[in-house]
Formats: sequence, C-alpha cells, structure tokens
Amino acid sequence: MASNSLSAWTPKENKKFEQALAVYDKDTPDRWQNIAKYVGGGKSVEDVKQHYAILIEDLKHIESGDVPFPKYRSGGNSR
Repeated sequence: MASNSLSAWTPKENKKFEQALAVYDKDTPDRWQNIAKYVGGGKSVEDVKQHYAILIEDLKHIESGDVPFPKYRSGGNSR
C-alpha cells in the first residue's frame, strides 16, 4: 500500500527537503535514499521522489508565467 504522506509534509520537513537537495545533487550516489534519511519523519524514497516531481512541475508553471504575481499592498503611507 502506497504512503499518502505527500499532503503531510510539514514546513520543517519542506525546509529539510530543500536543504537536502542542495547537499545531495543529481550526481550523488543514492541521492534519494540520502534525502529521505535527511528529511526524516518517516519519508520514504518514493515520498521524496514524488515531492521532487511536484516541485519541478510547480517550477515549470512559474517559469512559463502560468502563476500570476501576488498583489502586495504598499507598506508605506500613501499621503
């Protein structure tokens, strides 16, 4: 039975995932095993691979302009 931990990534796990991607590049032997171990929280190799695939898909949408920029309110006084 497949794990459904994709929706259960905490902010702390996401941060560790990002750090692990920086430490273990695509040429690192056993990259996904190392990333899963670094993230912890019971994440499997399949969990981190799926999380990475989602990240890549999100980046494609951002880079293609499919994601609009947020509209921020000005922080200063508008007098």
